[in-house]
Amino acid sequence: MGSVSNIVNLRALRQSCADCALNQLCLPASIGGNDLDRLDHVVKQRPALERGDILFHEGLKQPALYIVRAGSLKTYVTLPEGDVQILGFHIAGELVGLDGLSEEGHRCTAEVLERTTVCEVPFESLSEVAAKVPGLQQQLFRIMSREFSRELEHPVMMGRKQAMSRLAIFLRSLSARLGGIGHDPLEITLSMSRQELANYLGLVIETVSRLFSRMQTLGVLRVDRRTLRILDPAALAMLAEKADDESG
Repeated sequence: MGSVSNIVNLRALRQSCADCALNQLCLPASIGGNDLDRLDHVVKQRPALERGDILFHEGLKQPALYIVRAGSLKTYVTLPEGDVQILGFHIAGELVGLDGLSEEGHRCTAEVLERTTVCEVPFESLSEVAAKVPGLQQQLFRIMSREFSRELEHPVMMGRKQAMSRLAIFLRSLSARLGGIGHDPLEITLSMSRQELANYLGLVIETVSRLFSRMQTLGVLRVDRRTLRILDPAALAMLAEKADDESG
């Protein structure tokens, strides 16, 4: 097997998960059959979840990583006054649950936005296998680092005073993430509601609707309900990078 390719994709490890988002984790081609069996035993496929279902609750002390195979989720925290603050949206190919590494358990709640399937990887079992499978631990650290970096986008975005810049940053990031899993990066179907998006952006829903209309008028987007077509990626990037002290 190692003579054919330098890497083997995890898609080959679980024929029952041909489209599993775990295919983004690659292992050294020299991995042996026993190691594949160990990894296959660790990954648990969960039944499909529907919109509104909760994957895990804030405070749950059963740490596990979840890989989104299909669909999408939102993560949020409940504020002292009872309101919620959405922290992020997670699409196919992305990890959810890294916050569970803390001793307090999960620090947020993960709720399904549309019909979604995930794979569950218990932290304890995964760490045991990673210690025995050459290269897996390094790959896991790389994937986790990517996810942590992505989570930093939210506070950076919230630091922008211009509402247009916040929305543009979000759309540019989502476009890149979709492109990374083989989707058309210029075609976006929003699984979240306008209200959920407004919450995430720290705006009111009327402002979000006005911004979409403005982007369409400028020729940056074509908007059809929840389906967006990016017509001018360069213009979208300019809006995302626009300084707060500029007009507009």
